[in-house]
Amino acid sequence: MAPSTAVVWFRRDLRVADQPTFLAAADAADRALALFVLDPALLKPSGAARANFLYGCLRELDDALGGKLLVVKGDPADVVPRVARAVGAQTVHVAADYGPYGRERDENVEKALSDDGVELVRTGSPYAVAPGRVEKGGGGPFKVFTPFSRAWADHGWRAPAGTDASTCTWMDPSDKDGGPRAVKVPDDEPVEAELPQPGESAGLARWRDFLDEGVLDYESERDLPAKKGTSGMSPYLKYGCVHPRTLLADLAQHRGDSVKAYRTEIAWREFYADVLHRRPDSARENYDKGFDHLPLRTGKAADADFERWCEGRTGYPIVDAGMRQLRGEAWMHNRVRMIVASFLVKDLHIPWWRGARHFMQLLVDGDLASNQHGWQWTAGSGTDASPYFRIFNPITQGERFDPDGDYVRRWVPELADVEGKAVHQPWKLKGGIPEGYPAPMVDHKAERQDALARYDQVKAARS
Repeated sequence: MAPSTAVVWFRRDLRVADQPTFLAAADAADRALALFVLDPALLKPSGAARANFLYGCLRELDDALGGKLLVVKGDPADVVPRVARAVGAQTVHVAADYGPYGRERDENVEKALSDDGVELVRTGSPYAVAPGRVEKGGGGPFKVFTPFSRAWADHGWRAPAGTDASTCTWMDPSDKDGGPRAVKVPDDEPVEAELPQPGESAGLARWRDFLDEGVLDYESERDLPAKKGTSGMSPYLKYGCVHPRTLLADLAQHRGDSVKAYRTEIAWREFYADVLHRRPDSARENYDKGFDHLPLRTGKAADADFERWCEGRTGYPIVDAGMRQLRGEAWMHNRVRMIVASFLVKDLHIPWWRGARHFMQLLVDGDLASNQHGWQWTAGSGTDASPYFRIFNPITQGERFDPDGDYVRRWVPELADVEGKAVHQPWKLKGGIPEGYPAPMVDHKAERQDALARYDQVKAARS
């Protein structure tokens, strides 16, 4: 009798540890085929940094599975049923996707599979608590973070699943009878950024280093971009090289304000996933529709200012350092993300979605829910938003969070010889602005007043 076969379709879960889908597949069949689909609909907007990180993760996953990862390319609604048919699978196992595209894709795949009598089995998700599960006592979604985070913590999460590469008996992809052609994982695309080491092993090693050396200082150092005060786990969470459930289980072995602060950051990630799940339109549009009345700049002058912001040539050192870090590392410190976002929206009066799109094109950790709603938080148009009248002053933000100027000097070499916090106001130097560095492109004080006047039109439309 031929062995029964299941397909394990990897997406945002590129690991072998803590894999509930492995347990479901092993329970359903004698052997499993490991599958990844290079989906043009996802690869096209990814950007080179994120694509390269994905390719590295796939190579490492293939090694962990003994070279038995089948990689195919195409529309999943076409190629996944063809793979299942080729191996005679009765089930295809996935971690549920709650993003706008992922849900639609999976519904199409599920329908195509059902035509062949094959079941799409969803087990787990990329989150500790799946979007849609945390609700108010009387039902319905939370619209602000703090009560969500309390309910999320009260809901709790499962312990990590005890799996490894041996949990399933993996079939050799070359044994499949027909189906879509296997493709080689693409070579890395040209990118100027220095990227983190991809894959599960690198992610777990970085996490262990953070637990050993960084977690206890997280609360005091996480807002200081010149320090290595953050965990660096965001790219690994993006592709599921490490599951947040694993992080939460390890954090439970520690105590203190820093541990609570880090757990809260995980809750923010899960909150934004929940918001996007319930309001998929918020990926491209204002969550708060009142902000549709906010007058914003468009046209050639706005485009030119946007390009200066992208290039890190605004004349405000902390902003320019952040935008250059984005190009140099395909990543930006979270505090600085808020500063540069506030500058684009509230000093230059350019729509938040232009900045969000630029971030998604360059970030190695670009996550749709976290990125779009982080931008909306700063723009004031999102759920649990920073009030619109809270406008980040790029000078005082720089002096407070980069007090010695080390972060700016690292990323803005034109200012490398300016000592201390004077680097944040180079126009006040006795010798003038150092050669090659631009003067401030706008007067922050004046633009702050302009931003508040524009916001009055939002308030007027509501009254």
